[in-house]
Amino acid sequence: MALKPQDVYVVLKLVVAGSRRAPYSHLALELVMSPSEVHASVKRARASGLLHGSGLENRPNLAALEEFLVHGLKYVFPAERGELTRGVATSYGAAPLRELIAQTDDPIPVWPHAEGKQRGVSLAPLYKTAPIAALRDAPFYELLVLVDALREGRARERKIAETELHRRLREANAAYKS
Repeated sequence: MALKPQDVYVVLKLVVAGSRRAPYSHLALELVMSPSEVHASVKRARASGLLHGSGLENRPNLAALEEFLVHGLKYVFPAERGELTRGVATSYGAAPLRELIAQTDDPIPVWPHAEGKQRGVSLAPLYKTAPIAALRDAPFYELLVLVDALREGRARERKIAETELHRRLREANAAYKS
């Protein structure tokens, strides 16, 4: 069973949800997906080891997720850049990386979106509804930003994103244990 980009998208949302996980129907609304898409993503993520089994309530396997995001994501789901457009800032152009990386005059990466307020180079999101879902949930948005930096960033940006991702996954792990 092959992993799809939306599977990583769903797993990241589950990381943010922590132990207060909603049913698939509510998760689907938050992610702007159908419940059947969410269910299929959970099934594939579990088969790939990114989620623990149903005995652990399909909790994210944070160690496996971090390893995949840092070392495999850019090869499996590489970033696709396009033309200048209006959209939602991502990668080093959005929080939390915007504060950690000195900005240049180059256009920032953005997910194309009609309601976006930034202008930059289009970067295809991990899943087509990411801009909508991200604007509704700041912690989820920040995880997606870090993931985009791992997918498309230069070495320095990737290292900063990796450090920040590691910190956030450690916090998520501590929350599961408490």
